[in-house]
Amino acid sequence: MTDKGSIPIGPNHAAAAESSLVAPTPQNTPLNTAPITSGLSRPTVPDIPEGDDEDEAKEALKGAMLGMVQDRLNTLIGRSSGYIESLPKAIRLRVEGLKGVQTEYKKVQAEYAKELIELDRKYLALYQPVFNRRAAILNGEAEPTTEEIKAGEEESLKDNPDAEPVSETEESEEDAAKAKNMKGIPDFWLTALRNHMEIGAMIEDRDEDALKSLKDIRVEMLEKGKVGFRLIFHFAPNEYFTNEVLTKTYNYLDELNYEGGNTFSHAEGCKIEWKDDKDLTQTVEVRKQRNKNTNRIRIVKKAKATPSFFDFFSPPTPPDEDAVENGDMEPDEFDELEEKVDLDAQIGEDIRDRIIPRAIDWFTGKALEYELDGADEDEGSDDGFDEEDENDDDDEDDDEELPAPRRRPQKNTALNDQGECKNQ
Repeated sequence: MTDKGSIPIGPNHAAAAESSLVAPTPQNTPLNTAPITSGLSRPTVPDIPEGDDEDEAKEALKGAMLGMVQDRLNTLIGRSSGYIESLPKAIRLRVEGLKGVQTEYKKVQAEYAKELIELDRKYLALYQPVFNRRAAILNGEAEPTTEEIKAGEEESLKDNPDAEPVSETEESEEDAAKAKNMKGIPDFWLTALRNHMEIGAMIEDRDEDALKSLKDIRVEMLEKGKVGFRLIFHFAPNEYFTNEVLTKTYNYLDELNYEGGNTFSHAEGCKIEWKDDKDLTQTVEVRKQRNKNTNRIRIVKKAKATPSFFDFFSPPTPPDEDAVENGDMEPDEFDELEEKVDLDAQIGEDIRDRIIPRAIDWFTGKALEYELDGADEDEGSDDGFDEEDENDDDDEDDDEELPAPRRRPQKNTALNDQGECKNQ
């Protein structure tokens, strides 16, 4: 006796079973085999100029063949293999029915996402007193209490049991005199931002003076009905711009993507009101021009864009998906712009999720330990075994490698148009 739904296998059925029991094939794998020439044009391999080394010729041939195979695979992605279509109608109806069941899951998932946004909104409000207290201390408006110092020293001892509590250390007269002229914690946010891998790379030396006037960074959710968040940078009066607040708004689509999060749509910056000759995003080239007729000389100034952290407030515009097809943009240009948009979104989420909540850890550098540890775990093998190095026995010093960069966050979550930059 056989199980219900099984196919009997016997002497007369073995051959038939081998041909009928075919495992489901991937979407990009044809169900039936076909000659390699079917649907494929004759491969064209570029000629190798005479005189090239044999190795170079092999590499060129290999690259051409790999490119041809990749192009062919790209045309197969997303195409049906024919397996589903080959099933009996009753089975295909069940498949469609399961798709209908899946829509019910999506409805519940959408409600879950809405409740998460409201939960984020609730707890963001509860965080504000903590952030207010932090801002008061680091800007010199208040001093930490004895209880706060004790709690902080306990945290430090957890990180380093051998550390001596700051309250028990002796202070020199020189340090005491220096402290009288120092307000709060100087360069707090500049240091915290510099310790972030990607943001630190954005900060130029000439940006530092302006960022030393950064008093606080806050985040707020967008009003109900919109999905996204706004970063708010508070500045003290400085010699570079008149704005007391700079904002960056991140907008997300109000629909869930396949992973169950909100897909990033676009970012909006704000206009920085630069003071005369203080624009950090531009350099001014001064040239002398002589008039051929009068022989008089005049000075010509020409502004030229230069990298700056403050480019952050002029985010890239996401490219049109049809730009390449319409001939408005080259493929390489499209990919480069898309990478800039992705990086901008990731940095915004990092400021929201990592830097603002744990600013003190970024200031001290503690956060870097966790970021790098997480990257090391991500790069481990899935089966729990590490790949052995063939040269392990040759030199033990090879084990001391630089830490791997941390993995970027996924853009599938969002706190809840254009933020106005406020002037003094």
